[in-house]
Amino acid sequence: MRVAQVLQNPGEDDAHTVQQQFHCVLSQLECQQQKLPEVSSALAHFVKVLTAQHDWLFHCYRVPGLPRTNNALEQYFGSSKRYERRISGQKSASPGLVIRGQVRLVAAAATRKSVIRPQDLQPADVEHWRALRQKLELRHETRRLQFRFRRAPQACLNQLEADWDKLNLPP
Repeated sequence: MRVAQVLQNPGEDDAHTVQQQFHCVLSQLECQQQKLPEVSSALAHFVKVLTAQHDWLFHCYRVPGLPRTNNALEQYFGSSKRYERRISGQKSASPGLVIRGQVRLVAAAATRKSVIRPQDLQPADVEHWRALRQKLELRHETRRLQFRFRRAPQACLNQLEADWDKLNLPP
């Protein structure tokens, strides 16, 4: 609880001050760890994790205007994932969310803010739209190759070697 109070930084102290307070609390936790043998392993793990994340914990105090948490972003992705699961009936996110995530997540956010009309769907910059379609097609091809490899790894490797040999023929 004291660690959370220090990291909340109610006094709006600078990063160095918060780090000093944090190290003071950690040293107190290590002292309590020796006095309380029944929770010593849990406290040791807690201190180990906090020490490992040390650099990341104080980054938000060094950059002005950077939020201390990414809760809003977590909620945004969590809600998109939840809707995806409800629509598909799957427990895990669909591969389409990864392949088309760049488009689908933006579309999901936009539809929550306002109603989208058919005129809004027409691309304003056709070249940009084509480039995006090409990126999506490359992602699709990567997924198809992964599926082929899982299905028949030796045949896939033989095909890759044959393609490589065709490319490296001497003139």
